[in-house]
Amino acid sequence: MTVSSHGNSGNEEKGKIKMYGLGVLKGMVVTLGHFVDTYVDDIRWLSSKYVSPEKKAYRQSTKGKGLFTVQYPDEKLNIPERFRYIPFLIYEEKDGKHEDRCTSCGICAKVCPPQCIWIVRTNDAVTNRPIPQPKEFYIDTDICMNCGYCAEYCPFDAIKMDHNFELASFDRTTAHIYDKAKLDRPLSYYASLRPTDYAAEEKARAEEEAKKAAKKAAAAAAPAAKS
Repeated sequence: MTVSSHGNSGNEEKGKIKMYGLGVLKGMVVTLGHFVDTYVDDIRWLSSKYVSPEKKAYRQSTKGKGLFTVQYPDEKLNIPERFRYIPFLIYEEKDGKHEDRCTSCGICAKVCPPQCIWIVRTNDAVTNRPIPQPKEFYIDTDICMNCGYCAEYCPFDAIKMDHNFELASFDRTTAHIYDKAKLDRPLSYYASLRPTDYAAEEKARAEEEAKKAAKKAAAAAAPAAKS
C-alpha cells in the first residue's frame, strides 16, 4: 500500500508507507502463546485450576497465563471484598431482639440516581411523631444500577451492597421487587462479606461513642466542681 502526502508550502513531498501485515502476525503470535500456555497450565494444575482458593488467586493474579475465561456457572472466580451489587438492610440482634439500623430518614431514596428505592414511614399512634423505623422498604432490582450511593450516604451504616449477583428469574413483575423481608440481613452477614470495612466502621463507631461518653461525663462533673 502506498500513500502520497502533499505539504502546504507547495513543495510536493511524497512518503511511502508499506504494510506487510507484521502487526497481524504479532497479534497471532500473542494468541498462540496464550493457547500454548493454557495447556501448560492445565498440566501444571492437573486440570483443576478453579478448585482451591490458592489456584483461583493465581489465575486472577499477574502470574496467571493462558486462557483467562472460566466455565461459568460450573466455575466461578473469587469475588473481591468491595464488589457491590443489590443493596441490603442491616439489623442488629440485641438481647434476642431484631433492631433495624435504618431510621427511614429517606436519604438513600433521595440520592438514588434511578429512583428505585421506596420507603413507607409510620407515625406513633400516641405522639403522632415519626417512628424511626421503616414499615416497608422496597428496591426494584431491575432499575437499580448498583452504584452504591445509598450505602455511601447513609449516616447510620444501615444499608450496604451485597455480593449476590445471581438474581435471574422468569418473573419480572414481583420477583425483582425486593421488600424489607428480602433485604434484611444481620450485621454478622455484612461482617463476613466485608471484614475490612466492617472493622474500620466499628472502630470509628466505638471512638465516637467514647467521645460522647467523655463529653457526658465532663458535663456531669462540671456542677460538682463548681460546688
